[in-house]
Amino acid sequence: MSLNPSAPVPSFPDSKLSAPIDLSLVRSLFGNPARIVESNFLRREVASRMHERLALVRIEPQYVLDAGCGEGADLATLQKHFPQAAMLGLDAAPAMLAAAMQTQVAARSTMNRLLQQWLPATMGKGKNPSASLLCGNFAQLPLGMNAVDLVWSNLALHWHPQPDRVFAEWRRVLRQDGLLMFSCFGPDTFKELRAAFAAADSAPHALPFVDMHDFGDMLVNAGFSTPVMDMETLTVTYDSVEKMMDDVRAWGGNPLDNRRRGLLGRCAWQRVVEALEQGRRADGKIPLTFELIYGHAFRPEPKTRASGESIVRFDLPRK
Repeated sequence: MSLNPSAPVPSFPDSKLSAPIDLSLVRSLFGNPARIVESNFLRREVASRMHERLALVRIEPQYVLDAGCGEGADLATLQKHFPQAAMLGLDAAPAMLAAAMQTQVAARSTMNRLLQQWLPATMGKGKNPSASLLCGNFAQLPLGMNAVDLVWSNLALHWHPQPDRVFAEWRRVLRQDGLLMFSCFGPDTFKELRAAFAAADSAPHALPFVDMHDFGDMLVNAGFSTPVMDMETLTVTYDSVEKMMDDVRAWGGNPLDNRRRGLLGRCAWQRVVEALEQGRRADGKIPLTFELIYGHAFRPEPKTRASGESIVRFDLPRK
């Protein structure tokens, strides 16, 4: 089951754009998996920290959705964490899903060789460690209601222009008491880069990432219960401006619809470089800040029936 990856974002009159993000450009920016390899170290670090948080929650999901699965690294880790669960991976970039499929084929081939070598021929048959891979839009998932028990999303939500609609959709596909766990960039991410480009022109060169508290409000409005939000700041350092810019492009670049359409002139680019160079620390490194937002929330039991009748529960006192 899949959606047309080039389909437009559905129009929701009461939804506010977090930023004028061009989703077709996001798909294009992530259309070359080899291009983003250099930035994977941060995704793996954030995934590790998310798993530390997940370990504190008692949940035994039957179906897990990785929204923004990319090349599938988190799917493999989630499968180890929940070996009995069926994994679903969704991404808007077909090339990333193709990379995930190749990874799964290679892993399955390796597993089959090990099974043939160490186990009797009758053992290990029928095992299917592969995840189902879907292409689609976060705000219009190709899944029915109450389809999954856990929605996991690592550093992907900030690429969508309508996070409030994304939360509503994630709640729709979650079963009662299902868990949403996500991470994304916060407003201080790339602050050094924004300041440097401000010395060159007034065009936006990085996303205006959403504040943690705004995400909390969106979760409540979408119908999630007791959302828990927290954040931390990480600093990655670089020897050169060139290497920093390579990594920024590998994290997705600038998908804003109101971005500058042409290249900066030589003089303007030199001002950017000089501004970044002036920020070198005592150890000679150029810093780049990442504000990381973490959130989790549950889908509560319904308060009304499908017919609109309210559900009121009375708990009798225990004798």
